[in-house]
Order: sequence, then C-alpha cells, then structure tokens
Amino acid sequence: MDGILNVYKERGFTSHDVVAKLRGILKQKKIGHTGTLDPDAEGVLPVCLGKATKVCSLLTDSGKTYRAVLLLGRETDTQDISGRILSEREVSVEESRVREVAESFVGRYDQIPPMYSALKVDGRKLYELARQGKEVERKPRTVEIYGITIESVELPRVTMTVSCSKGTYIRTLCHDIGQTLGCGGCMERLVRTRAAGFSAEDALTLDQIEGLRDEGRLEEVLVPVDALFSQYPAYVPEEGAQRFLQNGNPLEVSWLAGRDGSGTPEAGGIIRVYGSDGNFAGLYEYDGETGRFRPKKLFFLS
Repeated sequence: MDGILNVYKERGFTSHDVVAKLRGILKQKKIGHTGTLDPDAEGVLPVCLGKATKVCSLLTDSGKTYRAVLLLGRETDTQDISGRILSEREVSVEESRVREVAESFVGRYDQIPPMYSALKVDGRKLYELARQGKEVERKPRTVEIYGITIESVELPRVTMTVSCSKGTYIRTLCHDIGQTLGCGGCMERLVRTRAAGFSAEDALTLDQIEGLRDEGRLEEVLVPVDALFSQYPAYVPEEGAQRFLQNGNPLEVSWLAGRDGSGTPEAGGIIRVYGSDGNFAGLYEYDGETGRFRPKKLFFLS
C-alpha cells in the first residue's frame, strides 16, 4: 500500500509501537511515522506507507497544534504528570496573570530540551542518562509558538491550545510558564489535534484500522501522496518524453501539458508531474539557469 494513514495514537503507545503494530496489521514493512509523540500523549500521528515514506521528512517539518492541560504548583523530573515530583507549591496567582504569562510565550523563544527526551548528547540519548540519575548541560534550541489560546483557567489547571513549530516540547513550555509564574508547573495531559494538515477528528485508532482491513475498506481512508501537494499545478509529459520522466531526467517546458487540458507550465515554481498511466511521479521545480524543470522529489512510477 502507498499513501498516508491518519492514525490516532492512544495513550500508552509509543510512536514506534504504532508503526510496529501497523506492520503486523498491514503485513507491510515499509512504514514510517512523521513525528514522535510521548507515550502519555495522544492524538494525530500521520503514518506513511510504501512510496509515501519519501515524504516523512516533509511532514515532520510542518507545524503542529496541541491541546494541553497545564497543572500549576507541581514540578517533576519529566516535566509531565508521570514523573517524580521535585517540588509542590501553593498556587496563588490571578487568572489574568496566568493568561498574560502564557500568551507572552507566543513568538520565538529559546527552549532547553528536557532530560527525558530522545535527543542525543555525545551519542547518548538524554532519557538514558536521566534514568541513570545523570543530568547534562543541554543547549537551548530556538522554537516558535505561533499561537496560544487559553480555553479555561480552573486553578491549578490551565487548558490551552498551542500551535508551534517542529521540535517544540509542550511539557517544557508548561514547565517554563510555571517557572515564570513562580509556582512551577507540569503538563497533565496532551492531545495533538493537528499535524501536517491532518486533524484528530478524522484520525483512526489501530483497532479501527484493523476493522477496515478486515472489511477490505482500507483504501477508502488511505490518503494518496499527491493529495499533499494539491497546491501545485499538475502536468503530464508528452509520450516521447516519458522515458526522461522514468529515468528522473530534467524535462523541457515544451514537453509538458496540463492534466486539466491547459497548456505548458509557466517558467517558474513547482509542479506535480504524472506519468501517462496516471500515476503520480513526483515534484519538479523550474531551474532558471537551464530553462527546464528538474526533479525535486520523485516517487517511482509503478
């Protein structure tokens, strides 16, 4: 199977668990996920199958949206509710102050990754060191918070929706908000509601996917690779240029005709290219120096 499945990762599973279980459900080895979710987190996890694994990195790089519950007054070693409690303090801040501080994190800020994370320092994963009781210096990484919407403040809990760049740790954001407020804080719950254009409302659990497999209906929910690039116009090379496409060669502008019956593409930008059999071949980008379209990302024709 080739395409993307919008999987709803349930609590207790790692992202690796999801891929392993899908390999068993689909009897297919070539599967990759598009961004790790902590075991205690849940929500959208787009999974790429077959030829679609070529777009894993593109989907991973996209921004994401989360719904998080911040528990103020408690700090843990993992920065979430599952960790060992390091301190507990009374929460005596005003709701207006909570909103002010949380919203102050919108924009770019330097975030220190948590020790309990899969990032590596000197070849060792941080969580492996943390489990040995070791803490090492971590360099801050610049992340961007596109927006924070406070849904409710029922102290000590704050429920908020966060849109952010890749590489952002929401539990660290919760920790940092608590630090700024002076009472500490940790993440109590996390749901990823959007990732790479996929939403939680349309996501399927592993049990639902298995059920669709048994009914022979998986194709109905499999998102084709080219659907991810619908913003680019689609073209097909003339019959005599098909061999150039199959070999991954650059294509002359004059060889291309629009799938919708339009003429040749404009000299610029990115286009989708399809084979004469209708299969999506890949993305091509105009090269101003040669005056031709060159391959940007190819998906082999079947």
